[in-house]
Amino acid sequence: MRVREKDDRGVVQSVVLFLGVSVLSGALAAGLAIPFAGLAGFTTEKTSETLQDLPQQFDEVPLKQKSTILAADGSLIATLAEQNRVPVKLSQVAPIMQKAMVAIEDDRFYEHGALDLKGTLRALLRNQSEGTVQQGGSSITQQYVKMSLVEKANTPEEVAAATAETYQRKVAELRYAIAVEKEYSKNEILEKYLNLANFGDGAWGIEAASLHYFQVHASQLTLPQAALLAGLVKNPTGYDPTNDMKRAKDRRDVVIRRMLELKVISLSQANSALKTPVIDLTKIRPNKLGCANSKYPFYCEYVVAQLKQNKAFGKNETDAGNYLKTAGLTIRTSLDPKIQAAAQKSINEHSKATDQAIAAITIVEPGTGLVKAMVQNRTYGNKRGQTSYNLNVEKSYAGGYGGFQNGSTMKAFTIAAAIQKGFPLNYKINSPDRIDLSGKKFSTCSGTTSAPSYTPGNSTQNVPVPTMIQAAQKSTNTYFLLLSQQVGLCPIAKIASSLGLYDAQSGGALDQVVSMTLGVGYVTPVQMASAYAAFAARGMYCKPWLVTAIKGPNGKAINAPGADCKQALAPEVADGVNAVLHQVMEPGGTGARLKFGRSDLAGKTGTITDNEAVWYAGYSSKLAAASVVADASLPYRNLIGQTLDGKKMTDASGSGTAGPLWQTAMEGALAYYPTTKFVAPSDKTVRGDVKDLPFVNGMNPEDAANKIRQAGFEVAIAPGTVNSEETAGTVAYTTPRQREGAPEGSTVTIHISNGTQKNQPSTSTTPPATTTKPPGKPPTTINPNCPPWNPKYPNCGGR
Repeated sequence: MRVREKDDRGVVQSVVLFLGVSVLSGALAAGLAIPFAGLAGFTTEKTSETLQDLPQQFDEVPLKQKSTILAADGSLIATLAEQNRVPVKLSQVAPIMQKAMVAIEDDRFYEHGALDLKGTLRALLRNQSEGTVQQGGSSITQQYVKMSLVEKANTPEEVAAATAETYQRKVAELRYAIAVEKEYSKNEILEKYLNLANFGDGAWGIEAASLHYFQVHASQLTLPQAALLAGLVKNPTGYDPTNDMKRAKDRRDVVIRRMLELKVISLSQANSALKTPVIDLTKIRPNKLGCANSKYPFYCEYVVAQLKQNKAFGKNETDAGNYLKTAGLTIRTSLDPKIQAAAQKSINEHSKATDQAIAAITIVEPGTGLVKAMVQNRTYGNKRGQTSYNLNVEKSYAGGYGGFQNGSTMKAFTIAAAIQKGFPLNYKINSPDRIDLSGKKFSTCSGTTSAPSYTPGNSTQNVPVPTMIQAAQKSTNTYFLLLSQQVGLCPIAKIASSLGLYDAQSGGALDQVVSMTLGVGYVTPVQMASAYAAFAARGMYCKPWLVTAIKGPNGKAINAPGADCKQALAPEVADGVNAVLHQVMEPGGTGARLKFGRSDLAGKTGTITDNEAVWYAGYSSKLAAASVVADASLPYRNLIGQTLDGKKMTDASGSGTAGPLWQTAMEGALAYYPTTKFVAPSDKTVRGDVKDLPFVNGMNPEDAANKIRQAGFEVAIAPGTVNSEETAGTVAYTTPRQREGAPEGSTVTIHISNGTQKNQPSTSTTPPATTTKPPGKPPTTINPNCPPWNPKYPNCGGR
C-alpha cells in the first residue's frame, strides 16, 4: 500500500467541492449510512452554507486514562477509571495489529484523504441493491472523529447528538475529519484511533485490551489475537468473546479472511490463525476497578476521600472524583504492606469478621504522620456482617464511621498539660476511691464549669496518695480529676486540639466538661494514633499523611501536600509524658502485660462507661498505634456478653481486650525497626517548676490555710483526721509535703492530726473537700465506678 505523507492531501479540497454538488448527495448519504430521505429539502446552496458554517479546526479530546493508587513500595492498591486505558505509541503496537485494523476498517486508509470516495460509492451500491443500510463508508479518520465526539460528551443528550444518524452530523464529522488529516499524519491518526477505541468488556485502547484478553502487551500480539481485537471495534458488546464465543470467532475469522484477500497475510498464516482457539477465558485479566476491588478497600477510600477534597482536582468533590478517574495519575501512598500485614495478622488472631464487636487498628509513623497501616475486622461490602464504614476515620470523610468515646486515653493530655505547667512527675494528690465533685468549679477557656451531682470513683486498685506516675500506672480516676481541676480544662483542651483531637462525629472541639480527663467526645484510631505519635516524636505533631507523591500521565510530578508537622509541645514536655506513660508498660502498670521486645514502649488504656468501647494507644519512637474494640451498632451496649474472636466476652478492658490487638500488631510492625529508647526527661522536668511551700505542721488549720494562700497556692482541707504526732486538731502535714514544693497556683491539701503518735496517712475513703463536675441528668442505672451525671460523656477509668 502507498503511504500518503502528512502534507500529501490528495483530493481533500476536491472532496469539499464535491460535497457541494447535489449529485453527490445520494452517494454521500449512502456512504455515511444515511437513507436518501435524510437529504430531503437540502439544496446545493444549503449544503454549501452548511459547510461554510462548520468549524475549521478539530480540538483533540484528551484521552480518559486510568489512575493508579500505589503503596509505599510501589505495589498496586487500586485502579481508578471510567475507562480502563493505557495509551501507547504506535511503535508499541505489533505491526500485525495495525494491519488487521486497517484491513477490516479502512483498507485504503493510507491512500485516500478524509473521505474514501471508492468506499463511499461501494457502500452506496450495496445499500441500494439491498434496499437497506448494509455497509458504511466511514474512514478510520471519520471513525476517530466520531469516537472523539462521543468521548467529549458529558451528558446522555450530548452522546445522542454525537451519534445521531443525521445529514448535518455526518457532514460535520467529515469536515472535522478533513481538519484532522490536515493536522496529523496517517500513522498519528491510527495511533490515536487505537488508543481511543472501545474493545469491549471494559477495555479501552489497544494496550488495555491486549492485557485484558491475552495478558500480553500490544507489541506482542499474534495474528489471531490481533484479528479478534480488530473485529471487536465495530461492535464491542456483540463481538465480546466473554459474551458470545461463537460470534466472536465468526467475526475474528472475517478479519483473517479479509487480510488474506488483501494479501496482508499468506494462505498458510490464515489457515493457522483460523484453527487457533479464540481465547482462553481462564487467562482473561479481570478489570478490577475502584476501591471496592482493592486489597485494602478502606484505606483506599480514605485516600480517595482526601484527594477529592483537594481543590486543585476540581471545584467540588464530584468534579475531583471525575478527574481522578480520567487523568491518568500515579498516586503513591504511605501504606506499608509489611506493617499492614502485621496489623491484619493481629486482627485475624484476635477477632473475626462475624463478631458482634468491632475491632480496628491504625499505625502511624511519628515525625512524619505517615499512616502505615489501617485495618478492621469488618470486611468491605454490603452483605450481612460486612460494612462500607471505615471504623478508623472521622465522619467528615465519605464512609468514615466517626469514632468512639475514648475513655482514659485522654489522661495523657492531662499529663502533658500538668508537665507543661510545671507539675513534677512525682506530684502527689490524695486520691481516695471516691470523691465528691458536686458543684465544684473547673476553669475552662471561657470561664468555669461544674456538675450538680457527681461522685466519681476509681475502677482499679490504687495507691492512696499516688504520684503522677503511680496514678498513670493504675489509671487512677480520682487523681486525674483532681489534677485536671488544678491544671484547668483549658490547657488540656488546647493540647488535645494541637495534637489533632476533635469530635470525629460533629467536627467540633472537644467539650470542656468536668470529666474531660476520663474521656470526652468521639475520636478515631487514626486521630489517637497520630496524637500519641506526637509524644513519640518529642512534641512534633504531624497530621495524618497518606498521599506522598502524584505524577501525571507524562511522568511529571504534580504538587501534592507533603508532611504537615508542627512543634505542638516542647520536647522536654513530651519527654516527661513519655517517662510517665513508659511506666504504664512496666511492672505494676495496667499495660505491663503488653510489653515486648527491647525498645522503650509507652501507652495508655481507655475504657468507657458500661464497657461500650475499650482502647489501647501506645508507641515506640518509631511507630504509634491505637486499637479499639467497641459496639458499633445503635443502641450501644456493654461489650460483656458480645462476641469477639467468636467467643462471648466475660470481661472488657483496655489492657485485656484492646491491648492484645495493639501488642500483636506493633510487635510484628516493629520487627522491621532497630531497638530504640526514649530521651530521658531533664531534671527540671522531673522536679517540675515548683515553689517552696511554707512549713505549717502543728499550726491551726485556718492560720495554715492563710499562710499557704499568701504563698500563692490554693488550699483544701481533707475531711477526717490522720494519725500524727502533732497536737490533735492542728495540721499534721500537707499534700504535697513541704519538702516537695508545689507548682504556683496548685492546690495544697491540709491534713488534720488526731493526736496519735503514728505518722501514717489515713486510708479513709471519705471524699476530700475540693473538686468538681458538669451538669446533666443522672441515668436511671448508675455504674458505681463511672460518671453518672452526663449520658453524653459516660466515660470511665481505663483498665
